[in-house]
Amino acid sequence: MEYTRLGTSGLKISRIALGCMSFGAPSDLTSWTLGEEAAEPLFRQAVDLGITFWDTSNSYGLGTSEEITGRAIRRYTRREDVVLATKLFFPMGAGPGGSGLSRRAVMEQIDASLQRLDTDYVDLYQIHRFDPETPVEETMEALHDVVKAGKARYIGASSMWAWQFAKMQHAAEANGWTRFVSMQDQYSLVHREEEREMFGLLADQGVGSIPWSPLAAGLVARPWGERGTSRAQVNPATDRKGRPLFLDSDKAIVDAVQRIAAERGVPMAAVAMAWVLKNPVVSAPIVGATRPQHLADAVAALDVELTDDEVRSLEEPYVPRLPTYF
Repeated sequence: MEYTRLGTSGLKISRIALGCMSFGAPSDLTSWTLGEEAAEPLFRQAVDLGITFWDTSNSYGLGTSEEITGRAIRRYTRREDVVLATKLFFPMGAGPGGSGLSRRAVMEQIDASLQRLDTDYVDLYQIHRFDPETPVEETMEALHDVVKAGKARYIGASSMWAWQFAKMQHAAEANGWTRFVSMQDQYSLVHREEEREMFGLLADQGVGSIPWSPLAAGLVARPWGERGTSRAQVNPATDRKGRPLFLDSDKAIVDAVQRIAAERGVPMAAVAMAWVLKNPVVSAPIVGATRPQHLADAVAALDVELTDDEVRSLEEPYVPRLPTYF
């Protein structure tokens, strides 16, 4: 395993992150999630591979992911050996503080997450989306107070427009509050819109990207048309706003991944992940593993150094699109 700093912060993380959205109580929307017993081998594998950066959210499994993750830390490793991240924003019940980024929501949800995780602090506390209904000053001051109370060491954000992220960072800087050190955004060979504005902003401000879905829900990890996992078999074609997740033109990208992987004798996932890792603003892609090979392939990517010709063949077929899920 390789280790790096999260952006220009002092926080050291593994170069691959374990995404814990895969673990929790199954629901109608997430029938593919793994319960505690099924998740156990993946937590053990992550420890054995040196994957020390674990990312979850209060909303994953309506809190059950945090509970499973917290117990896994106690059983298979030590709290001080894990960089633990969680999030807030999405609804957590019918109460008025259960969603959004109001001061009430921030204070209520950090305490609830700490209780489920059975820990005194998280290393990284992230806002899961931008909240247009709450003044950014209210949110940033509340997050600053969470840090000053010792309940979080650092703060981060997730999928939003670059101008929204810049607005929140400016509010923190202007008032002497804690600034974001990370951006958890969608980035893969078939979702590259972050390169237009967000990545330049992150580089300028020393913020690390921790991409979610770096393999595009497995699309670039298997030949075109194949659906290997139970999650892939139920994945929708569009996001909640009707924006397409993938385009027919993506086939050329997947075919290029398949060709390069065959020539090198490595898994397709390793090639696609190596491409994500080569971007200097990327600190650690998040791998939502449901099978042992998912983590093994991600770690194998650390040994894959793509040539300029290979990069060109992977990137040339890309067609611009709208970002999804925000």
